[in-house]
Amino acid sequence: MRYAENRAVVEALRPSGDEDWLLVAGDVGEHLADVEWALSTLAGRFRKVVWAPGNHELWTPPDDPFQARGAARYEALVRLCRELGVVTPEDPYPLWRGEGGPVAVVPLFLLYDHSFRPPGVHSAAEALRRAEEAGVVATDAFLLHPDPYPTVGDWCRARLRRTAERLDALPADLPTVLVSHFPLVREPTEVLRYPEFALWCGTEATADWPVRYRAAAVVYGHLHIPRLIRKDGIAHHEVSLGYPREWRRRAQGPRGPVRILPAPGPGPAPAPATERTGT
Repeated sequence: MRYAENRAVVEALRPSGDEDWLLVAGDVGEHLADVEWALSTLAGRFRKVVWAPGNHELWTPPDDPFQARGAARYEALVRLCRELGVVTPEDPYPLWRGEGGPVAVVPLFLLYDHSFRPPGVHSAAEALRRAEEAGVVATDAFLLHPDPYPTVGDWCRARLRRTAERLDALPADLPTVLVSHFPLVREPTEVLRYPEFALWCGTEATADWPVRYRAAAVVYGHLHIPRLIRKDGIAHHEVSLGYPREWRRRAQGPRGPVRILPAPGPGPAPAPATERTGT
């Protein structure tokens, strides 16, 4: 929310009906105060707000008065959300019983492990070396700290284990809506302007999760390329707003809320674009 244009988008956002839920797929802001403003504003308007953290919320910018790092920062964000009545990945998964339900709405916090590597590259270290040689290094490398884990990959693997245990405990006949900042499958990264950036975009470990956990839909936001793809018959919605410099280039301007359930009817999906920044 450091951009006035994006703040105005949030200020203008309204539900279409009294029972609407809002799924927020991360990158709400980089300063704790901005995250609090945005989520408190939205929580006051929608019946329920469900939040999955993005990498930007987990940054520790030097100019943020709140200087917690890594897991401590995430835990502080969870506490903030609970104070606001916003559902987090640490809470019981709420059950949507409206049209298209019942489904469990599952916010995910999984991170990435540098496994979206180029063909023939078998180690994260080699892939990261090649990306650096190509001039591609994510801002995460400087601002997202994995404390107390040795690396973000280690934190990711811990999150995968914890989350899979919770998902495995759901009723075997209950569909889900999986809400993740990072895409759960690799296909969305195939249109990146800088393919090396895929290293910071998810993990191969979740490739079967949409099928395995009966997803009625998947929602993600990391790539700043709003569109809809289908894999194994499951809709994967990128719902990101992005930076003003990105959405100004689109004829329709900033994108409004995307309807997830009930599933929209057939029609033209947003055309894929190749437009990723190096954040």
